Amino acid sequence: MTTVSNKILKRIQHKGRGAVFAPKDFLDLGGRAVVDQTLSRMSRRGTIRRLGRGLYDYPRISPRLGPLSPDLDDVAKAVTKQTDSRLQISGARAANALGLTTQVPAKTVYLTDGPSRRVKVGGQVVQLRHTTPRNLAGAGKPSGVILQALRYLGRDAVDLGVVQRLSQSLSVNDKLSLKRDGAHAPDWARPVIDQIAQVV
Repeated sequence: MTTVSNKILKRIQHKGRGAVFAPKDFLDLGGRAVVDQTLSRMSRRGTIRRLGRGLYDYPRISPRLGPLSPDLDDVAKAVTKQTDSRLQISGARAANALGLTTQVPAKTVYLTDGPSRRVKVGGQVVQLRHTTPRNLAGAGKPSGVILQALRYLGRDAVDLGVVQRLSQSLSVNDKLSLKRDGAHAPDWARPVIDQIAQVV
């Protein structure tokens, strides 16, 4: 095994089981052709698993079930990292993640400023949909999740209970961030954001 291969394997093992990655994560260790060949070889040996074009994982292994499916959030992050794009979970997933709805979205959808793409992982599909910068305000932060959830719920479904729940879930810094990112929210949501972001 070459020095580059050793370094790639060491980095993968350091990331730990469950890590999802792309060739771009290793280009500081060698040229693209060498990295591609190394990952392809590791995949054939079963050291790592090929999830799709240019996408791999170091699967978690269950003694009973064997290799487990990767975390879909990690898959989406790895895909957008290839194109240096931002990533935001969809409104339906945001509302569910915040406990504002018990409805689990049937589709795993993310918003991005990169190209739209569908990645099939086992029996599941990760959808990345290109969107406007306004919809990516607060991407990767609690404020972004809240903005998406409010858009999804709509004016009529946001009551005092929702405001209190969201306010209690945020730190002081998160509230300051929400106030800044709230400039990109729909007009009706801005007074709601001011209430959520109040520091008591």
